[in-house]
Amino acid sequence: MCRSFPCVIRRELTAIGAQAPPHQHHHHRSFRSRAALEALQSHIRSALADPPQPHHLALYNYPSFSGAFAALFAHLFHSRLRLPFLALPFSSVDSFRVEDFQSQCINTCYLLDHIGPGSFASELAQRVQRVVAFDHRKSTALRISQLGQCPENLELHIDTMKSSACAVYDHFSESLVEKNSSLLMENVELLDSEERERVAVVVKYIENMDLLRWDLPDIEAFNIGLKDERSKLNSVVNPHVFEQLLELDSTNLIAKGKAYTGMREDAAKKLLDKAFKIRLGRGLYGECLAIRADGNSNLSHEIGVELAKRSAAAGLRPIGAVVFMQRRNLKMCLRSSNSTVDTSLIAKTYGGGGTSKSSSFIIRMDEYNLWTSETSL
Repeated sequence: MCRSFPCVIRRELTAIGAQAPPHQHHHHRSFRSRAALEALQSHIRSALADPPQPHHLALYNYPSFSGAFAALFAHLFHSRLRLPFLALPFSSVDSFRVEDFQSQCINTCYLLDHIGPGSFASELAQRVQRVVAFDHRKSTALRISQLGQCPENLELHIDTMKSSACAVYDHFSESLVEKNSSLLMENVELLDSEERERVAVVVKYIENMDLLRWDLPDIEAFNIGLKDERSKLNSVVNPHVFEQLLELDSTNLIAKGKAYTGMREDAAKKLLDKAFKIRLGRGLYGECLAIRADGNSNLSHEIGVELAKRSAAAGLRPIGAVVFMQRRNLKMCLRSSNSTVDTSLIAKTYGGGGTSKSSSFIIRMDEYNLWTSETSL
């Protein structure tokens, strides 16, 4: 299902106080909530009540699809072997603390798609029998290279060439093969053939985004189609998350993304008959087509892209300028349809920024009036 790479890092870690890389913050419920703590404590009580039976735990990175799929694979492995297992979302916002793990009765705690903030992983290894962490971020690899010796029961798998979801799938698939052999079990697999084929494609697309490659067919549409699923990834409030992940289909997600994009493009085109010429930087950067999009700023990207094409066709610079009021300020968004035209040069001149094909800045009304041509198209 997933490719194998030789660059897995297994280092030893003790440094205290190393800072975690910044995470994207999303609006969500507290993850160290009463419900999450109760689930954790219930799992620990169950382990204490049945010492011979190994109990396992996974803390997966939220709101990461790679973390959620890694948790799914861990869940499937333990389900196949009928081993007590609990998966909980782990967020940098109000995350679990080492003090929440008050007993060494947990056999293995998996950190999926993260190694926790600071020295969390090494401190956790003092509270549970074994800690196994997976991550693919270069920032994590840099953190590990700066650290020293770690507890013997801490195992780190950091592979910047393979997403955490793929690494975890490989890990549990291989472990299941070993269990099948050692326990003389029938050939039990994590996924049946139909699930494996469908999930493999979804995870491949997620890996392509995780590793910042963005080169698979329709990857942008896939990303758009996947976005609505992000709110379902919290296993504490959504006990059906793993069943829902298994049902995801790349073809459906791409179709959904294309439909959404098409709808926005159609809405943007309806506004384009109000386009007019402006003199960029009072003419210093040439002329292009512009439009006032007050009330439709959410379509600024689609409007700008189409406007840039029409501007080039009209013999002007291949730039589209979308202007709208934002918090009592006039904002201008520039989009380019030509890779050789850098819109950020204009934006930076006026205190803004962005990329060559997409930039924006705040412009004073009197300055904007000097840019505006009297000719409407």
